Parts: sequence; C-alpha cells; structure tokens
Amino acid sequence: MAVLTPPRPDLLAYREATTLQFPRLVTELTKIIGKKLTAYIASVKDTRAIDRWIAGSESYKGVEERLRFAYRLAKMINDHEGPRVVQAWLTGLNPELRDRVPLRLLRDEDIETIGPEILGAARAFLAGG
Repeated sequence: MAVLTPPRPDLLAYREATTLQFPRLVTELTKIIGKKLTAYIASVKDTRAIDRWIAGSESYKGVEERLRFAYRLAKMINDHEGPRVVQAWLTGLNPELRDRVPLRLLRDEDIETIGPEILGAARAFLAGG
C-alpha cells in the first residue's frame, strides 16, 4: 500500500503565493505579519494602500512580485512557528544572511537576486540550523 506524504511546506507556500488572487494574498499576508510590515515591504508610507489593495480599488503593479515572495516566506515559517515568530524572524539580524535584516532585504533588494538567499535562511531556520 502506497503511503501519501504531504507536500513540502515550502512547496505548499509557493503554490499558494503563486495562485492566490492578489487581494486575498495581501489579506493573508497581513494576518501573519500585520499591515505595517506589509506596507514596509511594499515601500508605501501608510497602511491605507494595503486596505485599497485588499478592496481591489487600487493598482498594485510594481509590488506584486515582492509581496507574493513575502507571503511565500511568511507562510512557510508561519505554518511551523506562528505569526509572532515570523515577525521576529523578519525584523531581526539573521546570521544566515550575514547579520542583515530579512525585512529590509525584502524591501530594498532585487527579489531575483536576494530571494534564494532569504529562502535558504528560512529553510535553515526551520531545520534548526
């Protein structure tokens, strides 16, 4: 008898980050990290833009890729540790990232360049490394 194994948590997070409609993705991301951190990653000055994205009343071009990646990362950690740990992980100096803050890297750096490094740090954290 074949035993079904659940998909890897990072693959489940990737699938959701890829397939969720953007307003729903922003809603779910804010449930994990809050509106202020979401706004910070998106480089918007206040949380009203977040509310408008959730309502679907404002264009979000230019931030979608960054927030989809942030959701993938937050979901992956949240599924194991919970929102408080996700927020602490995002805002703290990370030894796997040469003591840089993941949140700042998510906001300031090119996702294609820094994304694999951040994912590696998150996987190491979840593995206890």
